[in-house]
Amino acid sequence: MKHIQADKSNQTTEKTQTELIESALYVSGRPLDIKTLGAILKTRSKKKIQACARTLMEEYRKRGGALEILEFEDGRFVLQLKTQYVAKVKRLAMRPLLTTGPLKTLAYIAYHQPVIQSHVTALRGSQAYAHIRELKRFGLITTEKLGRTKVIRTSNVFADYFNLSRNPRLLKRQLKSLFNSIEKLDQTKQGENGK
Repeated sequence: MKHIQADKSNQTTEKTQTELIESALYVSGRPLDIKTLGAILKTRSKKKIQACARTLMEEYRKRGGALEILEFEDGRFVLQLKTQYVAKVKRLAMRPLLTTGPLKTLAYIAYHQPVIQSHVTALRGSQAYAHIRELKRFGLITTEKLGRTKVIRTSNVFADYFNLSRNPRLLKRQLKSLFNSIEKLDQTKQGENGK
């Protein structure tokens, strides 16, 4: 009888842990690393954290709904809307974090990083100074003094917010693929409008 009770207690704990991971992923709205999930579960066991997150990921896969949990190469997990539903519901999303100007400046920084501030302002104009301050305030970029100028890079917050890799080389490949997709979509729209 004691064995059955211990088994039920263990199952309850595992269920609670997967529910805590689900809650953390939902509330954060961005990818979370093992350390952050471990703090939520109050454990340092990487295997235990991964096992719980992967169990939850499998539950979502079996459920077959509009949401999914993904594991990134760097070990982070994210709860997100499946790609095929994004276009249909994106107009219902809250106001974007950034307006077009700062977003274009951020895209330039992300693709060319590390980049010197003077290069950014030469390309984006004097308004880039305000964009850089805004991006820094949101924690999307970091700046480092280099003589009389600054070197700018994207931050981990940037990678997490846009569901991109924290590895700079992989991030650049992801951005290139994304930019190519957007360019093809624009060309398709222009072709349809020309008919």
